[in-house]
Amino acid sequence: MQEPKGTNKALIRELKDKTILITGGSGSIGSYLTKKLLEYPIKSIRVLDIDEYSIFKLGRSINDKRLRLLLGSILDKDRLEIAGNNVDIVIHTAAIKNIEISEFNPIETIDVNINGTINLIKMVIRDKPKKFLNISTDKAANPSTLYGTTKQLGERLISWAGGHIKTTKFATVRLGNVFETRGNVFEIWNEQVKAKVPLSITDPKMKRYFFHINEAADFILECIPFANDGEIFIPKMKQYNMIDLAKKLSKNHKITGLRQGEKLTETLISDSEKQNAEERKNMWIIKQNI
Repeated sequence: MQEPKGTNKALIRELKDKTILITGGSGSIGSYLTKKLLEYPIKSIRVLDIDEYSIFKLGRSINDKRLRLLLGSILDKDRLEIAGNNVDIVIHTAAIKNIEISEFNPIETIDVNINGTINLIKMVIRDKPKKFLNISTDKAANPSTLYGTTKQLGERLISWAGGHIKTTKFATVRLGNVFETRGNVFEIWNEQVKAKVPLSITDPKMKRYFFHINEAADFILECIPFANDGEIFIPKMKQYNMIDLAKKLSKNHKITGLRQGEKLTETLISDSEKQNAEERKNMWIIKQNI
């Protein structure tokens, strides 16, 4: 197999002949990451997701015998036990992510985002994979929403696991927004452009961090060799004014107001976290003191 362009030797060594489990693996980032990982000399990749249709679509888009499509929930401990058997690396992307849905469904959000993560940690204790990488969000930094709070707690669980479970190396990757993910503001705006109605903008001063899905996948993969004892890896991302992005699609806008708990400006890393972070050219690494 030809090595992917621009990859480092440490990552190739990390992935060679490995079995990888991706939770939420047929979502936007999970799907792209799955395809990217299949460019490497891995043994197999297991995609676990509760969305039957998205699993079907992912399977139709990939012709590779190393791909395993698993229908199931991270709340199902028995399913996780089967999915995690003899796995070398776990990448955890499964979550309830939509801010409005999570605010109106707090019990389900807490169940999936926190209890589901706990189930995975318990599975890791039993099955002892080499690495566990948790995918988080900038909304976990100084959280103001239920979603952000659950993801912050998820980060803390992984940091605790990294400090106490010595059979597996743990870490979290905290990402900002990704242009190509399903269900984001650009999907809404494109629908509004087609319907020839004003684009919905919550506030003209709103700013967000964005990068493209290939950049997100590359950063996640870059962090795998460095996962050790519960670190949080945070990429340095470009911040955009949302109204400037909207103007590229349409000059016709309507201001709808901030949603419950929504911030005008998101933070990739809080001031207190920076005091305990190592800064590198393209990222911050928060070391854990647990």
